[in-house]
Amino acid sequence: MNPQDPGAAPPVSGSTTALADHGASPPDRVLNGSGGRRWRVPATPSLDVFSGAEWPPLISLLLARRGVRNIAEASHHLGKPGELTDPALMPNLGVAVDRLERACAEGETVAVFGDFDVDGLTATTILTEALDDLGARALPYIPDRFSEGYGPNPEAVRRLHTQGASVFVTADCGTSAVAEVELANELGMDVIVIDHHTVPDALPDALALVNPKLTDSQYGSEPAACGVAHKVAHDLYERRGRTYDPAEHRALVALGTVCDLAPLVGENRDLVRIGLDALARSQRPGLRALAAAAKVDLADADPELCGWQLGPRINAAGRMDHANIALQLLLADSEAEAAALAGRLDALNRQRRQDTLDALELADEVLTPAEREAPLVMLANESISRGIVGLVAARLVERFHRPAIAMELHDQPSADGGSTLVAHGSCRSIPRFDITALLRRHGDLFQRFGGHRAAAGFSLDAARLPEARERLVADAADHLTPDDLTPTLEIEAELPLHAVNGELLRWLHRLGPYGQGNPVPTFLARGVRIEAPRAVGADASHLQFTLRAGRVTWRAIAFGNASNAVPDGDLADIVYRFRRDGMRGTLQLEVLDLRAAEPDLEAP
Repeated sequence: MNPQDPGAAPPVSGSTTALADHGASPPDRVLNGSGGRRWRVPATPSLDVFSGAEWPPLISLLLARRGVRNIAEASHHLGKPGELTDPALMPNLGVAVDRLERACAEGETVAVFGDFDVDGLTATTILTEALDDLGARALPYIPDRFSEGYGPNPEAVRRLHTQGASVFVTADCGTSAVAEVELANELGMDVIVIDHHTVPDALPDALALVNPKLTDSQYGSEPAACGVAHKVAHDLYERRGRTYDPAEHRALVALGTVCDLAPLVGENRDLVRIGLDALARSQRPGLRALAAAAKVDLADADPELCGWQLGPRINAAGRMDHANIALQLLLADSEAEAAALAGRLDALNRQRRQDTLDALELADEVLTPAEREAPLVMLANESISRGIVGLVAARLVERFHRPAIAMELHDQPSADGGSTLVAHGSCRSIPRFDITALLRRHGDLFQRFGGHRAAAGFSLDAARLPEARERLVADAADHLTPDDLTPTLEIEAELPLHAVNGELLRWLHRLGPYGQGNPVPTFLARGVRIEAPRAVGADASHLQFTLRAGRVTWRAIAFGNASNAVPDGDLADIVYRFRRDGMRGTLQLEVLDLRAAEPDLEAP
């Protein structure tokens, strides 16, 4: 590929045949953007299978890029949500429901041990409400992120047993908790694991391990833990012969699925579509109070509202204080209680944002030029809270476009009565680099570690930090090329602004909801005129302007692009997507990058 190649993607006007004809062009065209960024325009696949479709050719192209293979699959994708997957296909769900039905019938105490993120909290809420309503005594428990960490721990297992729990249920954790499940068994508790995380080689000896990722699973999709919990609740109501109104739980499933970045494909996409409708009408006091605190309207529920407004405030509890605050909010019965809790979460979220900004300012101060340009950025400091290390790592990836590790350093009590300085790290990566594989290749460094391709965490004796830095950076250098480390925007199609109309926008809406696995479509428009550009935002880093193409005008916002502004009245090439303006309730363009129009890329 030649990064200087000025070639453009084929325009979307015309028939699907015309689009397919352009597939003879080079596999990828790579264009120079601004600030060292590149724009990659993939070749157009054959669209013959969509011949005669009722939708515009652009929609066929976007469907093909998402793996849709024919008109029948496309019609299902664009139609209303259909039948959800048969719960009987979920591994061990029947065994779990059998035991929980008996617990409800006999009024047993059931511990529900959840995770401290949105998925874990929504799953815990669903299970707690269902068990309480059906006759059991639910005992929800969320661990402290700082003193207990992720997943079941022996002290918590013993405490819940002492409080009378005869059944121990995990929500969004437990698949790797071999020792803790063994302890629960020894104490006489029946263990039900409700989870969706990657399955390790050694599995816990639970009565039921309900996880769609088990190797013999025939479920066919991978719902988040809240989705698995909803399946359990649905069948439990049916087993008890009780009518189940799933609307409020479906709203929680949409929220948890989006915030956990579960892929919005297959059943997950339908769960979110159904759940967003339920969220828009939700009467749950906690969600309504949280929306009010965030100054948003649940009637406008979409993935962005979940992921950028509600989710961060819920997560702020576990990051900055204790996730029990968020659980209490979701379980709150009264509007007054919910309003007070939502106010606390909103304040914690503001503090979380400020702490993240402070950590990034620290990075600017302490990272040397060589450390910033290394193939792996590593930042360790006592002032970075463990609750935000993942957020800081993610922001470092955005800033430097390379894998990043952020670490909190703190004293951990040792067995001899002293203390040891320990680094608790969180890792985030770029698409071409498996960050957990990196940790696995150097597993001898860590006290514990785990994660997946894009994100991971670990703890490390800080005395070994220099060795870890040297080994991990050298390993990243062996596995990454300069091409991998160049920020690249993936463009799905060229879409001139004059080709956008109401019909196309309605079809684009039906292609959603967008998220992980179903990204918001990104387009290229050439030779559009910039009007009235101005820097906005607290640090004047964003750019607001109007785009004109002939008689067509669009309001536009370009986050973080003020330094790449094109002068007023000049022509520009832009990479953009459609975005709802929450302030005005109208559609605008979010410009991801822009540059002065090149002569051979001017609009025809």
